[in-house]
Amino acid sequence: KIKMAAGGEDMYSVLLPTYNERENLPLIVWLLVKYFKKSGHVYELIIIDDNSPDGTQKVAEKLQSIYGEDKIVLRPRAAKLGLGTAYVHGMSHAKGNFIVLMDADLSHHPRYIADFIAKQKEGDYDIVTGTRYSGDGGVYGWDLKRKLISRGANFLTEVLLQPGVSDITGSFRLYKKDVLQDLVSQCVSKGYVFQMEMIVRARAKGYTITEVPISFVDRVYGESKLGGTEIVSFAKGLLYLFSTV
Repeated sequence: KIKMAAGGEDMYSVLLPTYNERENLPLIVWLLVKYFKKSGHVYELIIIDDNSPDGTQKVAEKLQSIYGEDKIVLRPRAAKLGLGTAYVHGMSHAKGNFIVLMDADLSHHPRYIADFIAKQKEGDYDIVTGTRYSGDGGVYGWDLKRKLISRGANFLTEVLLQPGVSDITGSFRLYKKDVLQDLVSQCVSKGYVFQMEMIVRARAKGYTITEVPISFVDRVYGESKLGGTEIVSFAKGLLYLFSTV
């Protein structure tokens, strides 16, 4: 159920899917709490752990005991079931009328959320997405191969689908909850293709999208989850969307 906080304020539900993020989770939660307190926005953090073998869920439970059940909501799943379905699962428990999607590995800095919120209010936009490839945005900590894969994916998507967004594979976004629910209900992709499909479908349905430049920093702890299978699934997803949307 979509609701506003007391006094008619907007409420922001941050979805944090996790898998083996035991080291990163305390830091990202601390930063989120810090910047939400600084901005004064009403929020909740929803942690969706996919039965991480490194004990991430235990860390999440400790964080909940520190910050309170009203701020830290735990919605674990039994197994690793994919990024897209993690967002669907988390959103079904979200109380806010806005949803923030971001990575829990510290590659997305919470300080940008206030910029997202301010930008959204400027034009009552349906979606605000962070971009690494426009304005002051940038990528730090990636090798040349990873940069080429990301740039190439965005270039191919722009040529084939013309989404009008400079960073279609980015996963740091702010959505109106009802818009995200509508898009998710039609989304067929899993993994990182999910991010691309959401923007392509949003454009097709006439939703308004704007961008905020962000600095993306490669994960601090742990290993990247982008592998050969994700690259293949991205290519398949791109062709599927090109032929159907």
